Amino acid sequence: MTSLLCIALLALVLSGPTVAFVPNGGDASTHVSITGTAVLQKVTETCRAVAEAAGHEFKPTGSSPEELVKACLGPTATGEVSGAKFHSALQEIYIQNGLVDRDFVNSAPHHFNSEAFLEGRSLIMEGMVGIKANIREDNFKAARETLGRVLHTLQDFYSHSNWVELGYTEPYINLIRPDLPLENLADVNTATCRDCARGTCPNAILPNILKEKILTSGYMGIFSAAKPQGKCSHGGGADLTSTAVPRGGINKDERRSDNVALHNAAVNAARAASLQLLEEIRSAAGNHAFLRMMGIARSSVVCFVIDTTGSMSDDIDAARSEVYKIIDSKRGTQDEPSEYILVPFNDPDFGPMIRTTDPDKMKKEISKLTATGGGDTPEMCLSGLQLALTGAPASSYIYVFTDAPAKDIVLKDTIVALIRTTKSTVSFFMTGSSRRRRRSLRAASFEDYKELALASGGQSIQVPKTQLPQATPIILDTSTSALVTILQRARNPGKQETFPFILDESLQNITIYITGTSITFTLTNPAGVSQSHTEANGKLGTIQRVGNLMRIRLNADKQTGTWQINVISNQPYTVKVTGQSVITFIYNFVKPFEGPHPGYAVLSGRPPAGQPASLMISVMGWHGPSSLNVAKVGLVTMSGPATVSNSTMTDMGNGDILVTIDVVPEGEFVIAMNGTDKVSNSEFQRQSTTQMSVSKVNIQAVVDSSVEPGKVFKLPFSVMTEGTDGQYNIGARNDKNFPMNYPNSLTLTTGQYSNNTLTITPPVNTSSGTDVTLTLEAKSHTGVDSNYIVLRLSVVTKITDFVRPLCDVVSVLADDCPKTVSQCKPFMWELSANITDENGTGIESVSLLQGSGTLSYTRLPAPFTQAHYNASCCSQIVEFVAVDKAGNVGKCYYSIAPSGGSPALTLSLPIWLCLLVSAFILKP
Repeated sequence: MTSLLCIALLALVLSGPTVAFVPNGGDASTHVSITGTAVLQKVTETCRAVAEAAGHEFKPTGSSPEELVKACLGPTATGEVSGAKFHSALQEIYIQNGLVDRDFVNSAPHHFNSEAFLEGRSLIMEGMVGIKANIREDNFKAARETLGRVLHTLQDFYSHSNWVELGYTEPYINLIRPDLPLENLADVNTATCRDCARGTCPNAILPNILKEKILTSGYMGIFSAAKPQGKCSHGGGADLTSTAVPRGGINKDERRSDNVALHNAAVNAARAASLQLLEEIRSAAGNHAFLRMMGIARSSVVCFVIDTTGSMSDDIDAARSEVYKIIDSKRGTQDEPSEYILVPFNDPDFGPMIRTTDPDKMKKEISKLTATGGGDTPEMCLSGLQLALTGAPASSYIYVFTDAPAKDIVLKDTIVALIRTTKSTVSFFMTGSSRRRRRSLRAASFEDYKELALASGGQSIQVPKTQLPQATPIILDTSTSALVTILQRARNPGKQETFPFILDESLQNITIYITGTSITFTLTNPAGVSQSHTEANGKLGTIQRVGNLMRIRLNADKQTGTWQINVISNQPYTVKVTGQSVITFIYNFVKPFEGPHPGYAVLSGRPPAGQPASLMISVMGWHGPSSLNVAKVGLVTMSGPATVSNSTMTDMGNGDILVTIDVVPEGEFVIAMNGTDKVSNSEFQRQSTTQMSVSKVNIQAVVDSSVEPGKVFKLPFSVMTEGTDGQYNIGARNDKNFPMNYPNSLTLTTGQYSNNTLTITPPVNTSSGTDVTLTLEAKSHTGVDSNYIVLRLSVVTKITDFVRPLCDVVSVLADDCPKTVSQCKPFMWELSANITDENGTGIESVSLLQGSGTLSYTRLPAPFTQAHYNASCCSQIVEFVAVDKAGNVGKCYYSIAPSGGSPALTLSLPIWLCLLVSAFILKP
């Protein structure tokens, strides 16, 4: 992709008015824009490499996320392709990048303040090790979150140190290379700055520091003005040390009239350094895993949670057959899931979670399922569902097959918290009787599944075992690309009601679902044409009935405009309208934070009650947000009147909208959005699926590092209530069942935080890269009010091997390649090389980065691996990557391009490697 397209794509990631290196403010160069430019450039490079390797052209038709993703996915992406997951992945990186200024505002290493160079590099290295380990375990969300934080620290080095004042224009590669030392660091007793009485000076660094190329950074004091004598200050209103001699500051966070050149140099170096770090991660992960981390995939992840107790024998056979059909029908299309996940559950066992991108492997795993065990009616359904919700990416579609209520109903609140956090959609296929002998006041029933399905925006389908195959087409409907919800409502008790909804020009494959019993309805289009529930094949669509579900698939020639469906029933029911469209939105509840670099933080948990709610909305259309006009965003109660709460919208630029809701509805609500598609000039309506509600309880906790196997990890947390003071129960669960210790209850005083600590200990044999999802809940002793936070902890083994693999050429056979490239087609060349990881952990993988030939490798007696490459003489460059088991990366590059008109072989190497004896080695 050209740099012009990268510049156009940058507009997609700038979240409103900001200043350089600062999350919010008023200029163009920010942590977001620096990160965004680097990420998008690396994504486009990777997409082009994948396209070339697959033999097709990478040619985006425009600069929107949808157009980039579609071009990246290639010829199979023939239908509607949504950029929502890509955009969501980018937002996760940006959000975590910004939160470093909230969660670690007074930490010198996180910002390279106060000459904490070694400590800052340690944070970067720990983060990179964690990212690589997370990607190896397919824990992409954890990898993205760590990436955002690491990039912030890396970028701050160039703004907070004197690197650019020393005249350096290239990044300091040693920051991401632990095998290279940090050199010429200022001693604590060495004066580094002259006094700047007016506070801002073009360059306050002492001449001898500049001459001797000594590296220093500004001291930052938020609570104290103390700093070593003669040291530079960071500067700015929040830095108390800037008033102590030597006064002023050397930060280049903002572009001012006195520091334009230095600021621009810092921005350029930070961007180049971000690219280096991203390339290191891409090389270790491989192109496909790197793109998956960035949310670029064909379609949603599909996850099956299947009961394998003895009574499920017939159901498993039916489910297996239907899953096979689903896998085969989507294979090779844009709707083919990017990943399949399977979680079996029984009693008392559940899991393990099986995940694969290979549809044949998933079919093989499902073929192994057998029905055994059980005995009493309830099963460990929610434990299996918890594994699915924590293991699958956000916004996944999860399908649960069971014939019994949940034995582990105590997990219900945890499941609701995970649903709200992940925004995944859970549908239940229930084949057993809903009647069961009541054993306690809180005995589980199928009603629990119905409540969980509704909370997630999914379906609860109750059918006889013989009709299960007729219910599974809903999986085909929902496991598609670019799926959007237009309307969803629930009524309990049932009543007669008319539900209007708007269909726009972009919508395809529109489906209406009604669940419940004793229901009649009439569907009417904008022209007044109607169809009743008795017409299986009518003027507007086809109706299918199975169990408690009615599925209405509208005809392809649907009319745009306002439709309505009139439902009559005195029993509980739900109505949902979906379709496929690239017009969609993503959202997060946010809360502003103050400090030297203010910004917005995503809320983990329920929004606070009794005060306005803030939402950050990002809208997407086929040609980006500029092709849409958003007229209204608000909150709608799922079970109440269809009125949308009043809101104030602030355009943050480039499709991002800050929405302030003055009065939050009581009970469960969703987000509704209306607007106009400028391309078709048709009005659109969209709705979120996940239900939310408010709370007067607030929980705060920050994960400040990775967790080491076998070591106790301490997590400080704070709880506060704006409601009634008194005793609050504390509950915590993690999806790996690692041992934890925490207080069972806290006594809260209204308006005051109570502090405590939770400890968690991963077993010694925990795999590096394991992602632990921890849910922490506080609930009033009456159970009236509660809130939660969901945290991710990465278990990472401490790495001591930082030696990169080396390569040595064994042979190159290219004598047949002609001097004239136009005559190259019939001829081939080949190369063999030995790859070594001396005194290291061993070679993990070897993969092709550049070149259209074939790369293979054979493991030899340790520590050697032999690589063999052959290609057409038309493909004259080869670059492949060797990664050891510690994640260290080396890149092997070789060129047979003619030099000076002769067919000489050329080895392209960085200058600093020229002194090495090896004929073919790895460049950094």
